[in-house]
Amino acid sequence: MKAGESLVSSSEQLAASFETMRDPQPEPVLSRRALLQKSTALATTVAAAVAFQPASVSAQETPPTPAMRTPHRISAASVEVNPPSPEIIALNRIAFGPRPGDLDALMALGSNSEERLRAFVDQQLAPETIDDSQCDAILAAQGFTTLAKSRQQLWTDHAIGDVPWSERIRPLNETIQATFLRAIYSKRQLVEVLADFWHNHFNVYAWDRWAASTWVHYDRDVIRGNLLGNFRQMLGAVAKSPAMLYYLDNISNTSAGPNENYARELFELHTLGAENYFGVASIVGPDGGYHHPAPKDANGVALMYIDEDVYAATQCFTGWRIDQATGNFRFDDSVHAKYSKIVLAKATPSGAGVQDGEFVLDLLANHPGTARYICRKLCRRLISDNPPESIVETAANVFYTKRNEPDQLKQVVRTILLSSEFRSTWGEKIKRPFEYVVSLLRAANANFAWSNDFRWRYEPLGQALFSWPPPDGYPDTKERWTGTMTILQRWRICNWLMDGWKIGGEGEDKNNLRIDCLAQTPAHIRKPTDLVDFWSRRILGRLLPAEERQPIVEFMAAGRNPDQDLPENQIAERLRFMVGLIFMSPSFQWR
Repeated sequence: MKAGESLVSSSEQLAASFETMRDPQPEPVLSRRALLQKSTALATTVAAAVAFQPASVSAQETPPTPAMRTPHRISAASVEVNPPSPEIIALNRIAFGPRPGDLDALMALGSNSEERLRAFVDQQLAPETIDDSQCDAILAAQGFTTLAKSRQQLWTDHAIGDVPWSERIRPLNETIQATFLRAIYSKRQLVEVLADFWHNHFNVYAWDRWAASTWVHYDRDVIRGNLLGNFRQMLGAVAKSPAMLYYLDNISNTSAGPNENYARELFELHTLGAENYFGVASIVGPDGGYHHPAPKDANGVALMYIDEDVYAATQCFTGWRIDQATGNFRFDDSVHAKYSKIVLAKATPSGAGVQDGEFVLDLLANHPGTARYICRKLCRRLISDNPPESIVETAANVFYTKRNEPDQLKQVVRTILLSSEFRSTWGEKIKRPFEYVVSLLRAANANFAWSNDFRWRYEPLGQALFSWPPPDGYPDTKERWTGTMTILQRWRICNWLMDGWKIGGEGEDKNNLRIDCLAQTPAHIRKPTDLVDFWSRRILGRLLPAEERQPIVEFMAAGRNPDQDLPENQIAERLRFMVGLIFMSPSFQWR
């Protein structure tokens, strides 16, 4: 396929190569129910308001032979949810929800929604032009010691020698803390959203000693350094990082003892995805010679991969190592497979050394199947669990035609964020735990600093940062995050955050976190209905639907007339819990 050529023709070839299979799936349904007893007033009231109903799953077309990980194309009927304005949608997807003043600032960017969205997107896609000195000052005040260290400094100080475990994991711990602080306070919100996406895409379990000690490098230089750049450059940086080389065992891959872990995930997760797996197939043709059974493009490159491609790529990456003295990438020619390999029906140069692996990365980064797979995942993150094929194909064409440009990924993201699909879709995705907690802290204008007490409360939600053991990253569909226990953990941390006398922790953790709802409420607002509406607009940018609003009004009124002023002591006692109910409402979960 030549540069600039559309992906449509290759899509048709792929479609023609599939034999259709129907695979009905069960319909998981979580019905409305009262979840907690009356003694827990906060959770009792929210039980009347929350009603997540994971949508039904319909039959899908799949390849005849599934890969190790089959493509997650689950068609889900949407829950009926009235969409908010495009500006609110943007603040919940381009950012981790609005902080006070964010909506007003966005509304000032143009005379209509289209102008405002375009201006906001372009602003966020140029993070270097955004003054983020306030967030920088907050980070500086934490006294972090590893965030500015080079890859070699990290290796020397934290990876090798007789280093205590607390020092080995310091770069990881400081990155976790900085990630929360940036997500809450940074004005460069799209960078934070995309960093979360790419960490999941190139997932590494960070608590390995080699990953933990160099995690600052992986986060800062590999992920953040490339997320608005070129995918091929990012792919190479990932492949040569200590974190990935150790995590997927390529550090032990030799011609005499091949280890296919990295090559397998490179195909299945990092580039082509399981959706482009052709199945178990022989490469021996009728004449006894090599024959790749998948359809080819105009340049003879196979449009889908088979297991033999993974095996050949494994040999291409033999000898990719880390210099034990410096932590830098090095190539060990003595353990490399010095013969020509054939990957996706294309032969590598015989005995080309490190260039064998570079050849594979080039082939995959420039493949139309990679364009579609990456863009489908980006659309799933930024739009809905099951994004329309129209925007996936549009973004994939940009990804493919701009694949040699230094800002390729920036152009792809811009295409997605300015699409009609982006601004018209709602109620087809919920916040994952990290998004939920960060958006709560942003909307509440919390005075946040990291503490162990917060960590112990957060991690039971199921998305501890950089801690997903398998290489596929945290799930990104609402079915995974709407189980009873998952939602219960959200209510627990919300209750803890809003219960003012508890949230500071003990000892050194005390006073690290405060959410003062009373001080943020105008004194003249005294009626339960007005209090609920004020905080609904403050948190959501709009009023709650009637079925979610009424139970919260009743909670705040506590048997009084909801249209009459409340006594000050009742407001002081119940306001923070009323705000918590809004944070627990279905409307706050959607994004």
